[in-house]
Amino acid sequence: MKQVKMNLKGYLVTGLLIWLPVAVTLWVLNLIVGTLDLTLNLLPDALRPERLFGFAIPGLGVLLAVAILLGTGMLAANVLGQRLIDFWHALLSRTPVVKSIYNSVKQISDTLLSDNGQAFKTPILVQFPQQGTWTVAFQTGPLPEMVSDELGDDYIGVYVPTIPNPTSGYFVMVPRAQTRPLNMSVDEALKYAISMGMVAPARKAG
Repeated sequence: MKQVKMNLKGYLVTGLLIWLPVAVTLWVLNLIVGTLDLTLNLLPDALRPERLFGFAIPGLGVLLAVAILLGTGMLAANVLGQRLIDFWHALLSRTPVVKSIYNSVKQISDTLLSDNGQAFKTPILVQFPQQGTWTVAFQTGPLPEMVSDELGDDYIGVYVPTIPNPTSGYFVMVPRAQTRPLNMSVDEALKYAISMGMVAPARKAG
């Protein structure tokens, strides 16, 4: 009887390990698709799938969102489009209340997404939250001059992600000598941290 219970428990855990990643993946995809489908509200009522076909088409908002992003990118690639975007940026940057939110978000997105951004380019090891305790972190952009003047040029900005949600974390400034570089890509370091050390990247040759 005891052996049967152990086998049943093993089967249950094995089934859970198989289906849990699938379920979470489908849940995340459903959340993303459902959110992007909200872009269909930008269309005139007569052009929405419910009016044209009599039923909703899940995922159609994804195509619309991609089309909007591509169209905006192509528009920004020419002189006239760049002038329109500059005008829009100047308008939002000078609108009371809106400007504080817009400028902050734009600065962060430019840092994270632009090709020349310096955020999260270097995975490192840092002692956190106390000396002798190491964790995976990421070197951020250079420190501003007013900070470097106080701390010295040997300090660097470091982002320490929280687990299992790496989008929140701690920004700390530590001496460069107290960090250790990691021979990992950003993706590998994130996977290793999020998995709490259970998904280790393969050792690179050399």
